[in-house]
Amino acid sequence: MSGSSNRRTGRDGNTVDGAVVRYLESLDSGGSKATMRSPLSGFAAFCEREGIESVGTLETSDLREYAFALRERHIEGELKASTANTYFDYTRAFLSFCVREELLDRNPADTNRATEYLPEDKGDRTRQFWTPAQRRGIVAYASKRVDMALDGTIDVSREIAFRDRAIVVLLAEAGVRGAEIFRDTNDDVRDGLHWSDVDLEQKMIRVFGKSRQYEEAALPGAARDALQRYQRVLEPPSDDWPVFPTAHAPSKWGALRAAVDDYDGDRPIDDLLRDHEVVPLALTKEGGRQVMKRLSDEAPIELEDGHDYLQPHGARRALGAELYESGHSELAQSALRHKSIETTHEAYSDIQAADVADSIDEIRE
Repeated sequence: MSGSSNRRTGRDGNTVDGAVVRYLESLDSGGSKATMRSPLSGFAAFCEREGIESVGTLETSDLREYAFALRERHIEGELKASTANTYFDYTRAFLSFCVREELLDRNPADTNRATEYLPEDKGDRTRQFWTPAQRRGIVAYASKRVDMALDGTIDVSREIAFRDRAIVVLLAEAGVRGAEIFRDTNDDVRDGLHWSDVDLEQKMIRVFGKSRQYEEAALPGAARDALQRYQRVLEPPSDDWPVFPTAHAPSKWGALRAAVDDYDGDRPIDDLLRDHEVVPLALTKEGGRQVMKRLSDEAPIELEDGHDYLQPHGARRALGAELYESGHSELAQSALRHKSIETTHEAYSDIQAADVADSIDEIRE
C-alpha cells in the first residue's frame, strides 16, 4: 500500500505521531506510558512508511495491513503471538481515544476484518527449535545437493545450489534473523544482505537488526566457508550486489528496464544485469522461507510438533538454546545480539526452570 498526497495532508492535520504523544500524556499511570510508548511509536512509524500522516484518514484496511505486519514479525520470530496481539490492543485503545477526541469518526481497529491477520496466540509451545539432528541433516543435504548440481544429476544450477547451502549454513551457525539477510517488501530499509556487509577476514557480517540499527553478527567457521565458496561461484561484479539475489525473473527484468533503455532482449537477463551494472533485488523473506520449505521437503529429516518445514528463526532459537544449556548465557546473549542478559534469560526461561528443578532435586536427595 502506498500513501497518496491527499492521505498525507489529511482532512484535519492531526498527525498520527502527534496523536500518540497526546494519548500517552493523557494516561495517569507512568507504567502504562512506558509500556505503550514503544509499540505505539512503532505504529506511528508504520503509518509514516505507508504515507499516512493524518490520524483522521486511517481506515480498516490500514489496520488490517498493520496486523499483517505484526504477523510477519511473529513469523520471523521477532514477536510472540501474544505480544503481537497486545501491540494491536494498544493501538486499538489509542484509536478509541482518537474517537473520543473527535479525531476519528469510528475506530478502524475495532472490526473483525482489521484483526483477521493477527497471529493466533497458542502459547510458546508452538515455537520451533531446530534439533541437532535436524540441523546436521539439513546442512548435509544442502551440501549433497551442491555435489549433485556439480555432477549434473539434478535440475538445479550450481549458483542456486551454492546459494541455498550458504543460506542454510548461515541460518544454522550465525543466529541471524531472516529479516536481517533477506529483503522485506514492507520495509525499504531492509533490502537484504549485500557483499559490502560481509567481512570474512574479520569473521562478521553487518546486518540491520531488530533494534533498527546496524549490528555486527559473528560468522563461525562453517558459515564463513559456505559464504566464501558461494562467492567464488557467484562472482559478484561489485560489493553492492546482494549476497542472495532474487531468482524471480520478472523482478530482474523490471530492474533492468528501470535503469536501461537500450538492451538486447534476446540475451540472458543475468548477463544483461552484469553488463549494464544493474544491481538486482535481493531474495525476499518469503523467498527465503520457500527455499527452506523446498529443502525440508527434499531432505531426509524428521519434523516435529506439527511444523511442516524448518523455519529460518528456528535455527536462531536452537543456537541460543544450545549455548544457554551449556552454561554460556553471556555467549548466547552476544551471539543473538540481545541488548541485555535479561532478554536472554526470558527467551530461555524454560531452560532456567529445568536447571532450578534439577538443583532442588540435588539438594534434597
